[in-house]
Amino acid sequence: MGKSLHLKVSVPPALPQGAKDKLVTTALTACDTIPVNEVIMARRQGRGSSRPLTQARNLYPVLPFRQTYALLRFRECGAGIFAVALWLGTLASGLAAMAQAQNPIDDVHIAPRVAAPPPPKAETEIVDPALRTHTKPLKVDVDLVLVPVTITDPMNRLVTGLDKENFMVYEGKDSQEIRTFSSEDAPVSLGVIFDMSGSMSSKIERAREAVVEFFKTANPQDEFFMITFSDQPEEVSDFTQSVEDIQGKLVYTVPKGRTALLDAIYMGVNKMRQAKYAKRALLIISDGGDNHSRYTEGEIKSQVKEADVLIYAIGIYDRYMPTPEEQLGPALLSDVTELTGGRAFTIDNPNDLADVATKIGVELRNQYVLGYRPKNAAHDGRWRKIKVKLIPPKGLPPLRVYAKTGYYAPTQ
Repeated sequence: MGKSLHLKVSVPPALPQGAKDKLVTTALTACDTIPVNEVIMARRQGRGSSRPLTQARNLYPVLPFRQTYALLRFRECGAGIFAVALWLGTLASGLAAMAQAQNPIDDVHIAPRVAAPPPPKAETEIVDPALRTHTKPLKVDVDLVLVPVTITDPMNRLVTGLDKENFMVYEGKDSQEIRTFSSEDAPVSLGVIFDMSGSMSSKIERAREAVVEFFKTANPQDEFFMITFSDQPEEVSDFTQSVEDIQGKLVYTVPKGRTALLDAIYMGVNKMRQAKYAKRALLIISDGGDNHSRYTEGEIKSQVKEADVLIYAIGIYDRYMPTPEEQLGPALLSDVTELTGGRAFTIDNPNDLADVATKIGVELRNQYVLGYRPKNAAHDGRWRKIKVKLIPPKGLPPLRVYAKTGYYAPTQ
């Protein structure tokens, strides 16, 4: 189908309306069946410009009538580029004598009749992107589910070197085709959620050392933030790539108050919306269960299921737990972390904190990431369970798989 033409022609003010109409009609007779893609001044062509016609910008210039060449109209078709040049100099001289009064400049808007579509071919239109002010935004729908996976042996050591063929992914009961597979060390957006409640007083120095050791496993592209919590959570450092900045702020914190752990997790997951990288993780360092949060355990579990954030935890527990919340602390951290594909480490000796933190940092750098497009393409917003199964090479002991348990389907 041909394109409609919006042509702006400037005529001398001395011409009466009838002469103007005749001028425009004469100018368009020769090519009114040609869908016009570009209009440029033919004077440039007359000077022998080497610029390809298809590079002319899609503009509608006003061409002064006094110029010898008036219009050049062209199109691309199967035979090449056709140009029609209208020589209006002689016509202008004859019509000028008919001038009777001065009229303001008229704009003529003409829509040519529709021409038959040209033969199919690959047409190329070179237009300055800056001129495309009303183009529709590109909309891409990519339903790719990414599943970070950690594999450990019976001694809790990482297992690396596995291939795509060693994994199977199920969504519900349906096996999914693994379309992407990687195990490289990608940059990570990391958040540390650090317990500063009063019960941490005797463990605070070891806990600070654990954070230092954890950061030693980072790569230069990583970004970090830190949240401390006692009676309520507090963001002590925004996203930064300076490990020293976070460590310096941690030195001046003083343990006191109660334990609003769930509120701190909520703040940390919400903060991850500002993260720069697709790979995101939280590390929780705490010595007990929650006893001062506004959010409930159920609300936090729902939140972490919706968020694409790995959560790891180091629980520093006393051998004797006098309160119910402390007794429930290990189970709380285990449940929250396992939903995301992370895991919780329980220690009873603060001297082990640094080693465990290092282990978590190394684990983040040695995960497998499986990607698949769900066979169920419905955008129903429902929770879909994920199960990753391992087909280990012969000769290996039983291995354990850590992966997120599911995701919420998109709603649109």
